[in-house]
Amino acid sequence: MPLPDTVELPAGFDAHVHLRDGDMCKVFRSAANIQTLEYTNRLIIPDRCPDGPPGWSEPGKPHTHTPDTEMASSLTLSLALIMPNLAPTPVTTVKMALDYSARIKQALGKDEVDLLMTLYLHPDVTSETVREAKKAGVAAVKSYPAGVTTNSSAGVVDYDAFHEVFKTMEEVDLILCLHGECPSHAGSDITTLNAESKFLPTLKALHAKYPKLRIILEHCTTAEAVEAVKACGPNVSGTITCHHLFITIDDVVGDALNFCKPVAKLPADRKALLNAVAHSNGKFFLGTDSAPHPITSKTGPSKAAAGVFTQPYAVQYLLAALDDAVARGELRDEEITQEGLEGFVSGYGRKFYGTEDLRKERVRLTRGGAVVDQMFEGEGIQVVPFRAGKETWSLQWL
Repeated sequence: MPLPDTVELPAGFDAHVHLRDGDMCKVFRSAANIQTLEYTNRLIIPDRCPDGPPGWSEPGKPHTHTPDTEMASSLTLSLALIMPNLAPTPVTTVKMALDYSARIKQALGKDEVDLLMTLYLHPDVTSETVREAKKAGVAAVKSYPAGVTTNSSAGVVDYDAFHEVFKTMEEVDLILCLHGECPSHAGSDITTLNAESKFLPTLKALHAKYPKLRIILEHCTTAEAVEAVKACGPNVSGTITCHHLFITIDDVVGDALNFCKPVAKLPADRKALLNAVAHSNGKFFLGTDSAPHPITSKTGPSKAAAGVFTQPYAVQYLLAALDDAVARGELRDEEITQEGLEGFVSGYGRKFYGTEDLRKERVRLTRGGAVVDQMFEGEGIQVVPFRAGKETWSLQWL
């Protein structure tokens, strides 16, 4: 058994969260009317309740659950980096980012979670935009290669076109977040399986050309990506999701609920990710890439939407994945340390983004005692979380 039955950790920093606007928010707003939840059959994720048993909401305590609040007051979050690829219009201006932040905070109804906002790399983003973003507290610019994933049609075609933007980002110290895949096109040999590996020369070229630019290769899925991040200097880090610590390509084929971009790869790649978590030394930290989609978008007649909804249980998933890795012999008990866990879920990411943990909040996770919800639903929308119906760690805010 790699971990004790009870683990205490700092409230987490999720360095990669997809929230939703519009109707998707109503799924979780509809749950706000439920004040007391049955612990063994939760419909929504618990708010912080210091006096009740793990998994209970405080009776009579008002709370509003949207995809925003679901990621905020569920799990162990006190800080989240919010992705800008909204549909139909991505977040490309500072005003849009601040307005989006205000909508999230309004939905939350309380200041339980600090938000780091991002801009979508687009021709509308100029050096002037970068300077304005830095002054306004925007944390990063996110690059999506055009057409490679959900809501990326307005993404990057040519990185050279953003030379002045990147130079200004170096100057003012604004982080560049990379969705590290090359899009496939007719006549190429790029597929979902090698798209990340094909992108790695771009990462290396950007780092060489802009050595002072701080870069994050998001949601690493391959051993090659792990090694590429390690080979770069201290200004380059990588994020790792929880679901990629569980699944391989075999789990994706035939199960649209496990389909995401980048797709899960081979068992050897999963092992490399697990080792990167255990031996991060600050180069890797948590970024869930949690992306809720209506079940009709995952299993309907059209192509499945890319995205896995993990945020309600992300750290619980992490602990379970590490348990499984030890059981398979891919990690040793002694490789999983308290220091490493605290760094991966909070400290390393905060250090890279330069955000101090002023809240000093902590959570207690207890082995077993909770079950991943089968489904979240409301307003005619149904969302199935990752590993629905599986037993997991229970959670209590301290």
